Amino acid sequence: MSVWRRLCSAAVLSAALVMLVPDPARAAPDVPVPPENLLLDRGTGDISAADKDLVVKVRLAGLWEIPAGEMAQQKSNSARIKKIGQNIADQHAALDQLARTAAKELRIALPNEPNSDQQGWLDEMEAAEGPEFDAIYIDRLRSAHGKIFPAIATIRASTRNDTVRRLAQQANQFVMTHMTLLESSGIVDFAALPTAPAPNAAASSKPATQVLSAAEQNSGESGANIPLIAAALAGGLVAGVLVTRQIVGGRGRNGYRSRRPRYYGG
Repeated sequence: MSVWRRLCSAAVLSAALVMLVPDPARAAPDVPVPPENLLLDRGTGDISAADKDLVVKVRLAGLWEIPAGEMAQQKSNSARIKKIGQNIADQHAALDQLARTAAKELRIALPNEPNSDQQGWLDEMEAAEGPEFDAIYIDRLRSAHGKIFPAIATIRASTRNDTVRRLAQQANQFVMTHMTLLESSGIVDFAALPTAPAPNAAASSKPATQVLSAAEQNSGESGANIPLIAAALAGGLVAGVLVTRQIVGGRGRNGYRSRRPRYYGG
C-alpha cells in the first residue's frame, strides 16, 4: 500500500471516529464557541445575593442529576437513554467541581443534599422502570434545564464578580449541551414546555412633538392664549362702550333725558 493510500485511509478512519463520538461540544459552521481563556477568575468584584444563589443552584443541580444519570444506566432499556444519562452525570461531576472551587474562593456555603423538589424527582425515577423511567427522566431533566437556563444568562450578563461570571459562562455551556442531549432522545414533549411570556410593549418615549395629556393640553393652551384672550376682552369692552354711547346719545335726541353719572364727594 502506498504512502498516499495509507494517509487517505487514516484520514477516513479519523473522520469516522469523530462522527461516532457525540460527547465533545463542537460548534456548527459559523457558530462561535466563546473562548473562556479570555475571562478573568480572581474573585474580584462585588458579589450579589443572586450571584451566590447561582453558585448554590449549580451545586444543587449536580446533587440530583448525577444520581439520576446513574439510575438511567440501570433502569432504562434504551441504549440512547443510558448514554445520555452517563454523559450528563459525568459532565455534572465536572461542573460540580467548578462550582465548589468558585464557592471556596468566594466563601459561599454549599448544600450537600438535593432540595425537596429534586428529591421528589429522584423518588419518581426510583419507582419507575423501562419506558416509564425514560419518560420521567427526560421530562424532569429537560424541564429543570429550561428553568435554570435563563437564570444563568441573567447572572452572566449582570454580575460584577469575575469568578461568578466565569462559572456562569461555563454552566451555560453545560446546560445547552445537556438540553441538546436530552432532546436527542426523541421523547421530549415540547408542547408541554412552559410558554414564553409575551414580550413587553416597548416603552414609548415622548418624541420631540410629544402628545400631551388633556390636562397638559388645557394648561399649555390657556397659557399660550392669554394675550389673545386679553386683547379680545379689551376689544369687546371698547365696542361695548361705543355702542352704549350711541344708544344714550340717540335717546337724548329723541326726548329722553340722559342720565348723568353722579359723583359723590369732592
